[in-house]
Amino acid sequence: MQVKYITKLEELPHLSDGERAALKQVTDKFVFRLNDYYLRLIDWSNPNDPIRKLVIPNANELWEYGRWDASDEDTNYVVKGCQHKYRTTALLLVSEVCGAYCRFCFRKRLFRADVKEAMPDVQDGIDYIARTPEINNVLLTGGDPLILATSKLRNLLEALRSIEHVKIIRIGSKLPVFNPMRIYEDEELLNTIRTYSTEEKRIYIMAHVNHPKEITPEAIKCFKALYDAGAIVVNQTPLLKGINDDPAVLGELLDRLSWAGVTPYYFFINRPVAGNRGFVLTLKETYRIVEEAKARTSGLGKRVKLCMSHTSGKIEILAVENGKVYLKYHQSRDGEYGKLMILDCPEEAAWFDDLPGNEKYWNRPIKKTNEVISVNEMSDMPQKKTIEQ
Repeated sequence: MQVKYITKLEELPHLSDGERAALKQVTDKFVFRLNDYYLRLIDWSNPNDPIRKLVIPNANELWEYGRWDASDEDTNYVVKGCQHKYRTTALLLVSEVCGAYCRFCFRKRLFRADVKEAMPDVQDGIDYIARTPEINNVLLTGGDPLILATSKLRNLLEALRSIEHVKIIRIGSKLPVFNPMRIYEDEELLNTIRTYSTEEKRIYIMAHVNHPKEITPEAIKCFKALYDAGAIVVNQTPLLKGINDDPAVLGELLDRLSWAGVTPYYFFINRPVAGNRGFVLTLKETYRIVEEAKARTSGLGKRVKLCMSHTSGKIEILAVENGKVYLKYHQSRDGEYGKLMILDCPEEAAWFDDLPGNEKYWNRPIKKTNEVISVNEMSDMPQKKTIEQ
């Protein structure tokens, strides 16, 4: 089934003329894209519908907050289109388009006309991976890799599988819930996965399911098709104010993922990215919600880890108690894996940099090229025209 893409607020009959006019300033700054399948999941009678909040622009996106690149990904590039932050893992940014655009996206900078990080040709990245034997794990990301033509995706997988030391290929995608039909109706895609996901070298689909409402019969059919093709599906989602910040909702998400055979992998702290102020939860709130959600689910659901992807590494939140936060490096840019950190946790702290004394645990100099962006500055950063294609 072909989905119809929606790129203009005028194509949403559920919005009043006044709402469209008020939100135009938002879509002038941040990209908007949706499709008719996902649109049908929105309950328009509920102004707080979580699916609506995931993809329909909101005026609070114009609040001055955060940076375009809150985790300083621009410092991880080794060649164009390829990041190498952790020793055994490389990222190839292969697409700057998604099936729809999440309002909380931490890479919304990719959709600006003046940014060129995702590359249509990542041969330089593949060559770098081939000559770097410690890399055994490659993540295809963007944008959404599964929005690429199947022939192009097949060429990427074939090139990576020709590199003996690349054991795991991961594909980060929200297509299993944005457009599941694109996957389960494409036999060529499924056969490609079947070819390159083998008993000893698996392909992992890193799904982005944020709310249980996204787990439709179509999504479940998609998960099954991927499993039947030999892929392993895991899930990661940030915790988002107004979307999944209810322990009952989050517990249901853990259950329904487990029932569908999808491993709950990461809960993330929402990154302090420009436009994201309305989704922010404090570390204390997030930890409480996650623990209460895990109390509602089985051991399968409890496999999930709560982390934040900071400049210095992937930091796991172990506990927030009595004004202290207990952390450890789940991954570390500087080889500090497993380092325990105990810091004061102010009530309003929502990110590692908000914690007094965090500097003593990492001191790598990072060039700051994208400090807090004002609304006026954003107006000078046009969106890519290709997003409507």
